Amino acid sequence: MAISAKDVKDLRQTTGMGMMECKKALTETGGDSAKAIELLREWAGGKMDTREADAGEGALAVAQDGDGIAIVKIVSETDFAARNEEFLAKAQQVANDVAAQDATGSVTPGPDAEKAIEDLRITIKEKIAYGGGTRLTGPKVASYVHTDRKSGAIIAAEGDFSDELLRGLCMHITAAAPPMCPTPLALDEAGLSEEAKSEALAQFTQEAKDTGKPEEIAAKIAGGKMKKWVSDHTLLGQIYIKEMDAKKPISHYLPKGGKILAYARFAV
Repeated sequence: MAISAKDVKDLRQTTGMGMMECKKALTETGGDSAKAIELLREWAGGKMDTREADAGEGALAVAQDGDGIAIVKIVSETDFAARNEEFLAKAQQVANDVAAQDATGSVTPGPDAEKAIEDLRITIKEKIAYGGGTRLTGPKVASYVHTDRKSGAIIAAEGDFSDELLRGLCMHITAAAPPMCPTPLALDEAGLSEEAKSEALAQFTQEAKDTGKPEEIAAKIAGGKMKKWVSDHTLLGQIYIKEMDAKKPISHYLPKGGKILAYARFAV
């Protein structure tokens, strides 16, 4: 059947694909626009899957749905693509999808969100993919994403937390990276892995021994350094970035009976 120039133009505006690709898709599907879109999606997906370029750029998005909050990362090949308005809108759509799910922890997007990502691959013609997402739930939740959309955090808590404090804690988690301070490995010491603690203690012990200290003294020195290491690598032990002059750990700012249930930090 004959494919009109208007049909090709309409399909091109809808998908962002080239004129010849749109015409070929319409021809192969007998002029059915819906089937042509699916065919173009299939073609574009195959092309993107075989690209060798790294998807090292991207953007974050957050969304809240009831007592659930989610943060997701959508990756792309170029920062130019990640700053595209449509890219950011689709990233938000994926975040909304993840926030509305029932699962907690690491979450994969549903069919509608996956289609949104495929649509981006068609229109932008880059290797674009879901770079991961986390959903948390709690009586109180908050989020923060830096203005460049390259780093952000979400948090879930219970107790008499102010919105300002929870957002401030999200800002701290987002900023917690060298050289400012170590990225926290866990909420508190109980959450630190035995392997990480053993490695740190062994390092501090060997450093003390290398200075010629007796084994007993070396053990005491290593123990002191371990206390500092634990504080530096746990969220509750770190000095609150928004109140650096006070030199008080985050645990000091928690309301009486308040508890941080979970947090997640993402970065491109």
